[in-house]
Amino acid sequence: MTDEIWKRAEVDSPCVKVCVIDPAEGLCIGCLRTMDEIGDWSNMSPGTRKEIMATLPDRAPRLKKRRGRRRAASSL
Repeated sequence: MTDEIWKRAEVDSPCVKVCVIDPAEGLCIGCLRTMDEIGDWSNMSPGTRKEIMATLPDRAPRLKKRRGRRRAASSL
């Protein structure tokens, strides 16, 4: 039986435990939030969290996919 006192109606964090900030875009490559959003998440209202969550899918294209390896210097 679950204790009802521990149930909370909060917006879940989008964190997927891949915490790497893309230097060009300033977004975490795992959850797509900014450093400020990550740091302030626990203090944000549920409404603010929902607003941020709604913008995350649109942020994904901002991160460029790395393809292949860099060309070796000797092949230039």
